[in-house]
Amino acid sequence: MANARASPKRRIIVFGAFDRHNFGDMLFAHVVARLLAERRPAFEPIFAGCGQRDLRAHGGHDVAALPQLAGRWRDEPIALIHAGGELLSCDAWEAAVMLKQPDEVQACIARYGSRAQDRSAWARAELGTAALAPYVIGREKFAQAASVCFNAIGGATLDTREAALREEVLTRLRSGDYASVRDTQTQAALKRAGIDAPLVPDPASMVAELFDERIRTHSDARHAFARGYLAVQFSADFGDDATLAHIAHQLDRLCETTGLGIVLFRAGAAPWHDDIAVYARTAARMRRAAVRIFESLNVWDICALIAKSEGFAGSSLHGRIVAMAYGLPRINFQRADADAARQRAYASTWDIADAPGVVPIAHIHAAMHEALAMDRRALHEKALALAKAHRAGFGPIAQCAFGS
Repeated sequence: MANARASPKRRIIVFGAFDRHNFGDMLFAHVVARLLAERRPAFEPIFAGCGQRDLRAHGGHDVAALPQLAGRWRDEPIALIHAGGELLSCDAWEAAVMLKQPDEVQACIARYGSRAQDRSAWARAELGTAALAPYVIGREKFAQAASVCFNAIGGATLDTREAALREEVLTRLRSGDYASVRDTQTQAALKRAGIDAPLVPDPASMVAELFDERIRTHSDARHAFARGYLAVQFSADFGDDATLAHIAHQLDRLCETTGLGIVLFRAGAAPWHDDIAVYARTAARMRRAAVRIFESLNVWDICALIAKSEGFAGSSLHGRIVAMAYGLPRINFQRADADAARQRAYASTWDIADAPGVVPIAHIHAAMHEALAMDRRALHEKALALAKAHRAGFGPIAQCAFGS
């Protein structure tokens, strides 16, 4: 990789997929900003994504569009930090669709989705770039960049993507100054391409250490359940009637055998994420009354909901990671026709060896009982170790960014 050029003062762009409502990605921007501020307290980075969005109403940031910044600062010695997430395998079509309003998505898919050439042309126009992997940026955008770094990024399915996208990603990683990855599957894929990237836990591993005081002031659902609750989430693609019936049955069994309530929450409202209407249909299928739908999309409310729960169950990787940060029981579950590659890769890399990982829907009840029986001291120690590891892993990126 290239060598960073030192400078006492420069712009730092924190870049990622926090230009749409996704719980984990929105947290990355906060974590990176706080870790930078610990070194330079008065410093304020610029937040950028593929599109311009203002997500401050949901606890996020006012995010600039990177193509516009590149046009303005192409020849400046900026520092660029990819904040984290599954950036390496996100293609242009996926990125463009997820930046649309939910009510626009079906029309886009109907008009452009059936032919690859049409999808690509539309995505290029929407994003203002011909990049195949638009969330992976090298020096092609900022020719005089002082440093380009990648923080705990993921690409668990990179090996299965088309050759042109893989080569673009690898070329841009090679043009950078430093890259760390968040799971062994991504690490192995890059290693086969001749790129050595250290393992660093996901940035959201830091939320309890960095933001607990803030999180504790936010809304949760304890008032509704005298004996506590489980925080439960699953994406909209679980929304067929048969699948919801199975999930409702498993959650009913958990209510009955644990005495805990169930709180259904969204870990993302962008297209292809979560749908509150699916939760309403699930709740209607449950026989027990101990279920609530948590409506807030504020990321700090979502953190508080998980932090004050008795455990997490869902499809979201970052639901799991925030539960891990608070030393709480956690499981992921998947549909029969899905491989949950990101969740499996992360859990197998960082979670306690005997912790339940990703389970079929039919095993939700049993796996959650197994998780609830785990030693809480061990869970707490794991949380501290992961936060410590991310802090250490971010050190080289901060050094590149500040040039010292």
